[in-house]
Amino acid sequence: MKKFIFATNNPHKLEEIRQLVKNEFIILSLSDVGFNIDIPEDFDSLQENALQKARIVHQMTGLDCFADDTGLEIDALDKRPGVNSARYAGPECNSEKNIRKVLKELGDTPFRSARFKTIIALILNNKEFLFEGIVEGEIIYEKHGLFGFGYDPIFRPEHHLVTFAEMSAEDKNRISHRGKAVEKLIKFLRNSM
Repeated sequence: MKKFIFATNNPHKLEEIRQLVKNEFIILSLSDVGFNIDIPEDFDSLQENALQKARIVHQMTGLDCFADDTGLEIDALDKRPGVNSARYAGPECNSEKNIRKVLKELGDTPFRSARFKTIIALILNNKEFLFEGIVEGEIIYEKHGLFGFGYDPIFRPEHHLVTFAEMSAEDKNRISHRGKAVEKLIKFLRNSM
């Protein structure tokens, strides 16, 4: 079975990807291959950050790999936090602090449209490929749900009555930004093997 390194140490992302891929491919994390270098995400776009992570892992291991970068774009905040979603509340932030900052900045505005965007950069046989997934939705006024991670408790996807954090992993993966990007990745890999 074909093996790929997923350039992440985020256990939530890793689990989501493994559930989506099922048993078609073996997905290894950075820690699975003993890669413990902190890869910076210092570009201004999700695409450049994803490519940088994939390129560094590929250069250091010589193995086929993929990396992702995800951002939450909120229209009323001029598409912030965007590429800075993971570090929005500062260097010592966590999901809770990031959520609090977003909700504080939005205040009581009724204009709460937002989207999650994921870019996956794949390096396969020394060639680079990009896949994008987007899900539209809105930011609700307070947290709801216990599942998921990141901004999931305040993001309600379009045409749904619950947040990502109120959905099962299977339901979320079926409609999420990462799910859509991974679906494109898997389809591409199936056709490439």
